[in-house]
Amino acid sequence: MYTLVLILHVIVSLALILIVLLQTGKGAEMGAGFGGGSNQTIFGSRGAATFLSKVTTGAAVIFMLTSLSLAYLTSQRTGSVIREAAPAAAPAAPAAPPAAPAK
Repeated sequence: MYTLVLILHVIVSLALILIVLLQTGKGAEMGAGFGGGSNQTIFGSRGAATFLSKVTTGAAVIFMLTSLSLAYLTSQRTGSVIREAAPAAAPAAPAAPPAAPAK
């Protein structure tokens, strides 16, 4: 179950990145930068939602649900990631006294 949710989470996150990169920015017209007449679209009503904005919303919802699911499933897992015990360390040998300087 954990692996399935993890794979779905990775696929949705990659899709979300691609969907956001495909969209144009709000007010991306040339006139918006110079105070042209199109600045009403920036602050005014947005109109109908485009297909990409609906897909973005759906992908974001799925991303959040898989994130919460992974957090819950991870907290419920028992066991350790360490498969075997660490080898016993050998006792450290005492340090040799420093050699006397030659005259």
